[in-house]
Amino acid sequence: MLTKAEQTTEFIIQTVAPIFNKNGYAATSLSDITKATGLTKGAIYGNFKNKEELAVAAFNATVKNMLRRITDHQSLSNSSLEKLFLITDFYRNYYNYSQELGGCPVLNMGVDAKHQNPLLLERVRYTITKIKSNLAKIIENGQKHGEINSKIDPILYAKRLYTMIIGAIFMTHTLEDNSYLLETMDQVDEIINNELK
Repeated sequence: MLTKAEQTTEFIIQTVAPIFNKNGYAATSLSDITKATGLTKGAIYGNFKNKEELAVAAFNATVKNMLRRITDHQSLSNSSLEKLFLITDFYRNYYNYSQELGGCPVLNMGVDAKHQNPLLLERVRYTITKIKSNLAKIIENGQKHGEINSKIDPILYAKRLYTMIIGAIFMTHTLEDNSYLLETMDQVDEIINNELK
């Protein structure tokens, strides 16, 4: 069971995570944070050293929840090939899900942190590396079990597939048009069928 201090820390993170994700690090003020949480500046800084630490904690919590959702969706099948199709299935519905978060945390925070917050940028880069690595592991596992072409490079395809996905997320959010994600997921499915099998 969480202590009162731990409950307060968790409450702050969950409350401000969508605000940071939507507004960005620089545009989220301390008054935005105190207004949303109903807590004083002292209470915020009693739980976090500074705004940067809070932003990193908020990003980590948002991404952890997002990755858990993807993992849960992939667990619907033990087949590596099917897991890849389940990833595209997840991202077909990603626009609505990410709207709840204030947008895609990887994309939003990556762009926002690039020139302003090295610590947050480091966390975004770590997350991207982790996602690509997980994709490569699925492909490697499929190769071991004879489901996926043994001649393809798992890292190259993981990079290619995630680049397509994140590009489609950018277009979908920027133009508020989910067709970019839907059509790109169809293209990824074609790559899985025609090049990975």
